[in-house]
Amino acid sequence: MNIFGFLSLLGGLALFLYGMNVMGGGLEKVSGGKLERILEKLTSNPLKAVLLGAGVTAVIQSSSATTVMLVGFVNSGIMKLSQAIGIIMGANIGTTATSWLLSLTGIESNNFFISMLKPTSFSPILAVIGIILIMSNKSDRKKDVGEILIGFAILMFGMDAMSSAVKPLADVPEFTGILTKFSNPLLGVLVGAVLTAIIQSSSASVGILQALSVTGAFTYGSVIPIIMGQNIGTCVTAMISAVGGNRGAKRTAFVHLYFNIIGSVVFLILYSVLNAVFQFSFTNETVGVAGIAAIHSIFNIFATIVLLPFTKGLEKLAYLTIPVDESEMEKSGEDEELKILDSRFLATPNFAIEQCVTVTKQMAELTRDTFISAKSLFSEYSQEVAEKVEKQETLIDKFDDKLGAYLTQINSQNLAYRESQMVSTLMHSINDFERIADHAVNLTEIAGKMKKKEIEFSKKAQDEMEVFGKAVEDILNRSVQAFVENDMELAQSVEPLEEVIDSLNKEVKKRHIKRLRKGKCTIDLGLVLADVAANYERVADHCSNLAVYMIQMEDNSIEAHEYMNTLTEESREQFEKMQEAYQEKYQLS
Repeated sequence: MNIFGFLSLLGGLALFLYGMNVMGGGLEKVSGGKLERILEKLTSNPLKAVLLGAGVTAVIQSSSATTVMLVGFVNSGIMKLSQAIGIIMGANIGTTATSWLLSLTGIESNNFFISMLKPTSFSPILAVIGIILIMSNKSDRKKDVGEILIGFAILMFGMDAMSSAVKPLADVPEFTGILTKFSNPLLGVLVGAVLTAIIQSSSASVGILQALSVTGAFTYGSVIPIIMGQNIGTCVTAMISAVGGNRGAKRTAFVHLYFNIIGSVVFLILYSVLNAVFQFSFTNETVGVAGIAAIHSIFNIFATIVLLPFTKGLEKLAYLTIPVDESEMEKSGEDEELKILDSRFLATPNFAIEQCVTVTKQMAELTRDTFISAKSLFSEYSQEVAEKVEKQETLIDKFDDKLGAYLTQINSQNLAYRESQMVSTLMHSINDFERIADHAVNLTEIAGKMKKKEIEFSKKAQDEMEVFGKAVEDILNRSVQAFVENDMELAQSVEPLEEVIDSLNKEVKKRHIKRLRKGKCTIDLGLVLADVAANYERVADHCSNLAVYMIQMEDNSIEAHEYMNTLTEESREQFEKMQEAYQEKYQLS
């Protein structure tokens, strides 16, 4: 091989790895986080978990990605280690789909239809379709499908380029001499493990092995240990991912490692013993791309069948390696909700956004509870309730900080327009929830001062503020429920109520000034009332923001501060009807 042949090999390898990356990324985007949610939920028994792991991995074309996701699930408490074991086994089976796909390159026939099954024959057509989908569509989904097709075409061109570049090496004795040394099982395992650890993909390393097999220098006996090593080497990705995770995450990575090591050892011992007894004729036969795919599948299916009954044993082995310590037994309950914001999920932005939505919903309900508790202090002051409000507001601040940082990380990923829009909406929403909690603390402090000074509103002012407070509690309930249940109809009922609350705010202040002039109220109480009213009005404003964000997600043309101007005649009529109903409901006596 001359320098140009070597450059062709490197170029083919680069295209192959890049194509695999592009195709996998497109598949993950098209799945839209659905596969990850399925993994999260459908793990009730080991056999189902194996089938699930195999199916998901076959779709996203990466056992490493599946395992890293599982490490994240266990780290965040979404999944138990026992549930993850079956999926790990299934992931090893699912990853063999890629090698079977690549084995199609070995098809040789003069028949037109059979020749068209060869990837190098139909991948140019897929590339053309892919580029048309990417360049001529505004739909993110169609662009993602185009990305999958382009990735597959690049992958196959890279595979073909590698095979063409190494073909001449079949006549180079030095090269074939090196490859024959891999028939030493220990060396073969080591080479396979190191190669896979470097590129962090068993699918890719098996593909490289398939490309090299065209030289005819590999035999079944020499590739079996290499494939065992490749399965061990793929564990490196999960091991790296578990660094910095909790002890459960580390155990998950070790289960993956132990499964592949034990499976490889058992398979090699059994193969060696049977070969010594029966002298398998195929051992010294030249292996092709389909033969490598078959070995890859047979090993992973064999390892799963042998070790599936011993999932409890693998779990115990992981616990022996990473024992339970005191810190694990004394978990902080406050941090449990935030643990699902795991950095490992960032590789799948859509699923990471789903996790943010889950946490934000919890933040929303906590915010509602905090405000209602604060408002109750004006009718009956309790130091215990006041402390509860302060504690919950601190937790809401923590939600805001963690969610904000996590969403910023998601935003730095390659997001589709809809995903980017969702991240923006969540960032605005958590800010509004945090501000509502701040107003709840303000109300708590005001109630505390009134209690300390032993002052209270007049009966008339109390009745007015009671109506005002109920209207604000109503708008908050509507906003939170609309957000949690993604109820657009409920979201559209928020703005009419906000208009009524604005009117209530003005009317309450106007009536207070009248009482002040008549000497029926003191200046100090007037300032307190104005302060409470201002906080109520600001809470309603934040509720309005939350509802408009939701409406914007449905209609991009709506500007946050121009919502009223965008209403159609029919919508405006409906708006006014709701407004009239709220005015009647929250009328001051």
